Amino acid sequence: MGVVVWAMEEFEADDALAAAAHRAAASPGVEQVIICTPDKDLSQCVRGERVVQFDRRKREQRDERGVVARFGVGPASIPDYLALVGDSADGFPGIPGWGEKASGAVLGHYTHLERIPVKSTEWSVPVRGAARLAATLEENRTLALLFRKLATLRNDVPVFLAWTFARLSGRGATVGNAGSLGSRAAYPSHRLGVTPQGRRPN
Repeated sequence: MGVVVWAMEEFEADDALAAAAHRAAASPGVEQVIICTPDKDLSQCVRGERVVQFDRRKREQRDERGVVARFGVGPASIPDYLALVGDSADGFPGIPGWGEKASGAVLGHYTHLERIPVKSTEWSVPVRGAARLAATLEENRTLALLFRKLATLRNDVPVFLAWTFARLSGRGATVGNAGSLGSRAAYPSHRLGVTPQGRRPN
């Protein structure tokens, strides 16, 4: 297994991993992409069983169904979910009163913040304290949208050259980001694995 590390100067390490996963998943020569990190925000990158997340500390692998089982929402709703519950790793507190259970239930039904009715009486999902939650969200809607923007990872940042990726996908590889080594020193498991077609491990 090869190991390649690339430096990021303008972008966050998580953006680099998201972009690398996106590019790798688009390659017909890649059977599976494994994002090795426990970070919640990278769950938005999971796609079916093709792009999965692996927590080395807990020895847990999470595909798209696993994301729904853990958070109550699919990968596309993870930025909205984090906007409500907050993400201490990225430094924003979320919206007061919105915990994991309520956020998962509401977004599991409405998917995105904009689709949540302003009035709780119009909600189609039963949630304890719905009136209070709806009022708090309306009061902090602009802030919630800002938090969602902060939680949304980019998949268009420059990561590795095409020829480098061709070499990696041909033999299987683990790719990392030099930015992650500095900003994530406490989390040495931040990596992305590429499994070529026909070589998925048992």
